[in-house]
This record gives sequence, structure tokens and C-alpha cells, in this order.
Amino acid sequence: MAVYLALLRGINVGGKNIIKMVDLKASFESMGFSDVKTYIQSGNVVFASVEKDNARLTDEIEKTLSKRFNYMSRLVLVAHSEMKKIVAGAPKGFGGEPDTYRYDVIFLKEPLTPKEAMKSVSTREGVDTAHAGKQALYFSRLISRASQSHLTKIIGLPVYQNMTIRNWNTTTKLLALMEGQNG
Repeated sequence: MAVYLALLRGINVGGKNIIKMVDLKASFESMGFSDVKTYIQSGNVVFASVEKDNARLTDEIEKTLSKRFNYMSRLVLVAHSEMKKIVAGAPKGFGGEPDTYRYDVIFLKEPLTPKEAMKSVSTREGVDTAHAGKQALYFSRLISRASQSHLTKIIGLPVYQNMTIRNWNTTTKLLALMEGQNG
């Protein structure tokens, strides 16, 4: 069994695509996945599957959720081994000053690559920093000047349809949840 994380895009945001986590969990279980756990309301689902093909899994989950919840489901699927690399690959000091900076990980939906995604990411000098990792982007911004951050500009770009953002705290908690499944 392989452990995966499904990061759903656009649910429970601004009163749109409202999905209760108990219903989301039940949907994953009805697809035959085991050890299904959800984390907070933003659409984070950890599960185990015998299927090892990410593209096939993504397609199956998106089609099932779209039909079940009547919305256009899009998600980023992350295998446990990839998630370990994403957390370990964060820039030095990333997440280290939570009282000064907000830290976010931008997860990318294949075939979007970090190098390609960085072409669309702008930063405001003195406010934002962005780094391309091997499998994700790492974005930090000064809390005291967060309203001047360019992170919100990403949301309006077409490339954003192939991204989903989780804060660093959520990202590390999701890895810990995945570690618990693998233990």
C-alpha cells in the first residue's frame, strides 16, 4: 500500500464548493482507499491505495468528486516519498521565524514544473521571497507588510489552476499525518 495526500483546490473557500470533511472522507472510502484521514476544512486528504500510478489516481479522484459534489474537482496528488522531499527541500531557515514571516508551500499539479511556475511568480522586494524547489515552490512574506505581498497576484493567473497553496504549518502537519500512516 502506498500513502498519498490529495490537496483539493477551491473547496470551502468564500462560501463556494462547500464539502463537509465527513462526506469527503466517505467518498474516498467508497473509491476503495483505506486509512482515510482529513485535515482541516481546506481539502487535505491522506489515504492509502494499492494503485501506484499518480495520473490514474488523480483522474479517478477528480472524476468521482466532480460527480459526487457537483463541482469541477481539481487536485494535486502527492505521494509520501514526494512529501518528505518537499519538506526536506525547503530553503534553509524556511519556517524558522513564524512571528515575522508567513510561509507557504505552493504545490504544483503535473505537468507544471517549479521552473515553469517561477516564470509566473512575482515578488515584492523587501516583502516576499520565492524559491523553486525540485517539486514545489516556497514563498515567504513579511507579516508586517503582508498586504503588499505579490502572493495574491498568483491567484488571478491562468497558471494558478495548476497550483494549490498550503501554509508551512499545515504542510508539516500533513507530512506527520502521512508518517503515521506509514508507521
